[in-house]
Amino acid sequence: MVKLFVSFLLSVVVLSALENQFTLDGVESYDDPVIAKIKTFIDEKTYTNNEDFIRVIFDPKSAYYIKDRVDAVKIIQTLKDNGLLKLFFKSPQEFTLNFKTNGYPIFFVRIMDDTLRSIGYFRYVTSASHLDASEFSWSIKLVSEYLTDPLILQNELNKSGCEIVDVTRNNAKEWTFTIDMDEGHLNLPKLENAKKVELRRSLYAHWFNVSEIRGLNINSSRRNHWYPYIAYYDASLHLVKLLKRDRVYKKISLVIPKNAKYMKISDLYTLKNVRDGLILHPLGSR
Repeated sequence: MVKLFVSFLLSVVVLSALENQFTLDGVESYDDPVIAKIKTFIDEKTYTNNEDFIRVIFDPKSAYYIKDRVDAVKIIQTLKDNGLLKLFFKSPQEFTLNFKTNGYPIFFVRIMDDTLRSIGYFRYVTSASHLDASEFSWSIKLVSEYLTDPLILQNELNKSGCEIVDVTRNNAKEWTFTIDMDEGHLNLPKLENAKKVELRRSLYAHWFNVSEIRGLNINSSRRNHWYPYIAYYDASLHLVKLLKRDRVYKKISLVIPKNAKYMKISDLYTLKNVRDGLILHPLGSR
């Protein structure tokens, strides 16, 4: 009799636990990862007042997964498109962006700098950085009338082979992005054999992908006073070779190091010395 009572009691406890995992319709778990993620982006009042609407716009929830992880960027986009998440301030505000990645720090910062500039963030200040055995984190502060739109950021990062794998809203003025850089690369013009490239005058160094050429001739016009400064980098942006010349060159022939993927062309002193630009003649394929 005692055994029967204990078995009955256990059955009641198990059934009660199972019932607590589901809403009345028996479909949505209170611990559902998509709902849990939604609640991190909007306040409790907004969620409660729009709970039925949220269930509709996020149906089916299977559409908000990439393999076995929640697609945080898509969730934010859906919330924004349906007026449940505002990314604009009434006036310019200072806010913080945190980035976490599995990539090399210098390489990652270069990619992020290019990406941030492409979406209109030209002025920011690094507030913190940390590197350990498994992760590099980088925090910046900037002032703007709008928060970073994760979809726009993702579209720009895609150009460099990077992907946002998670987004966390720390508070209204601080967001954290986790970025996968396994396929990361600099989004640069690629030099190809026998395809001449004319560089216009610029106050900034010229960067290229040189992974497909073996050599390069660079011609400088008579009006230039170019003191070559040429740096080669590997796929992770580690310096491979540096060439500096403390005299004016009108022409220079280069052999691209085998492990070089990127190349920076500048002037030893100032690019104001290069008045008419430079002409590049890539040689050979590899």
